[in-house]
Amino acid sequence: MRLGFSAVTAGLVDPREAFALAAELGIDIELSVDLQEMFPQLPGARELREMGRAAGVGFTVHLPFVDLNLASVVEAAWTTSLERMQRALEFAGAVDARVGVLHTGQIPLRHPILIEAAKERLARALERLGPPPVPVAVENLALDRHDLLQEPAELVRLVEGAGEGFGYTLDLPHAYVQGGEAQIRAYLEAMQASRAPLLHLHLHDNLGDRDAHLPVGAGSLPYPAFKGALAGFAGTAALEVTGGVEGVKNSLRALHAAWDI
Repeated sequence: MRLGFSAVTAGLVDPREAFALAAELGIDIELSVDLQEMFPQLPGARELREMGRAAGVGFTVHLPFVDLNLASVVEAAWTTSLERMQRALEFAGAVDARVGVLHTGQIPLRHPILIEAAKERLARALERLGPPPVPVAVENLALDRHDLLQEPAELVRLVEGAGEGFGYTLDLPHAYVQGGEAQIRAYLEAMQASRAPLLHLHLHDNLGDRDAHLPVGAGSLPYPAFKGALAGFAGTAALEVTGGVEGVKNSLRALHAAWDI
């Protein structure tokens, strides 16, 4: 498993600080395309790639989700979302990202007609995005009633239908909020049984009540319980934790203790 951390979740928006921490710990950085869009004065893809090479730091990329909905049933919103996602994947390719993490989108109302229309839009969007320049890892959400995909089987159908270049991000704490340890296992088993690969993990913590993004070990998620199930995982993982430098370091220590990595 190749570990990294989300600089934006940790609050390290100064690239120099993020690179220094990643180099010190020997881990990667998960870049936020949303942040790149909001603050164009940040280093661009070419500069980030060179900074990474100089520091010996690699990247994963969190593809945009702020004001973006690939499942939108509104044509103008869907088209804009698709265009932004295409540019984001170009950015991910330009920084030589190991993987790009993708959110699946929302619907305004859980009406059967809207649900089916949104799923068709989402599937069509992934078709238009393929084959992607970097592997795309579709993330489990289901934190809100507006999130389109609520069950592991729905996510598997979408990703398997997307074809080559698409796989999964398992966000363990998202599943923990949705349904506890049993729901984490349900997602993990569905992904591992799928013909599409499990590519990436998001690691943070909470108390099972909300998506708090606490440092690993600061909540109640039983990380040691998943040591065996993830023992052979050879993909990437990002610590999406708050708490700045110490939050990242404490999470790394807790993860090493839980999983012997």
